[in-house]
Amino acid sequence: MTFPSVMPAPRAVLFDLDGTLADTAPDLAAAVNWLRTERGLEPTPYEVLRPTASAGARGMIGAAFGLAPGDEGYEELRLAWFDRYQSAMALHTTLFDGIVELLAGIEDAGMAWGIVTNKPMRFTDPLVPQIALDHAGCIVSGDTTPHAKPHPAPLLEGARRLGIAPEQCWYVGDDLRDIEAGRAAGMVTVACAWGYCGAIAPSNWGADYLLDTPQHLLATLREVALAARQAEQAA
Repeated sequence: MTFPSVMPAPRAVLFDLDGTLADTAPDLAAAVNWLRTERGLEPTPYEVLRPTASAGARGMIGAAFGLAPGDEGYEELRLAWFDRYQSAMALHTTLFDGIVELLAGIEDAGMAWGIVTNKPMRFTDPLVPQIALDHAGCIVSGDTTPHAKPHPAPLLEGARRLGIAPEQCWYVGDDLRDIEAGRAAGMVTVACAWGYCGAIAPSNWGADYLLDTPQHLLATLREVALAARQAEQAA
């Protein structure tokens, strides 16, 4: 995959939450396996559940029970999963290695950062302070705007709250819909290979960048910012 070498100077970085900033899969999986145990079923192996974590209830219930929205019994399980997850959201959830340093580096470079997630506010609002992300410049949840990703509305709302033009923002996520939303919003898109990523390989998402680690993202931000400054000076 070929990535562009020159991009607009980034002024802000917006991040997905689950699978991008935070490894929430252990608590998401525990909630759905609690539902299985309650029903006399064996737990679904964690390695089966983890890749679906970015899809939230739809992914977890689909992997654990083989049900999709609209199927009989799905809505009952979804509501029960919500309640169980809300009661134990941060028992095993942690930030991915390198995220603290990445965010500090972004701030040191004079850039803003924020969170744009499809996670509903009932989960985002209590979780973010528990994992030390409440200093984000903005937090946009899945029900903050009338539309969720892959619609661009949440990303545009994030840019509006930061007071930064969308074309000067980068959006980082671990799911195809993150990249689709970022493109639709006119942002530079970054697929983070350290996340859950789902069934479709990130190399096929059409992101502007595919990066393996938070450290690689920080280095890329610095390189692009420097190249943009040099190009501006040479113009």
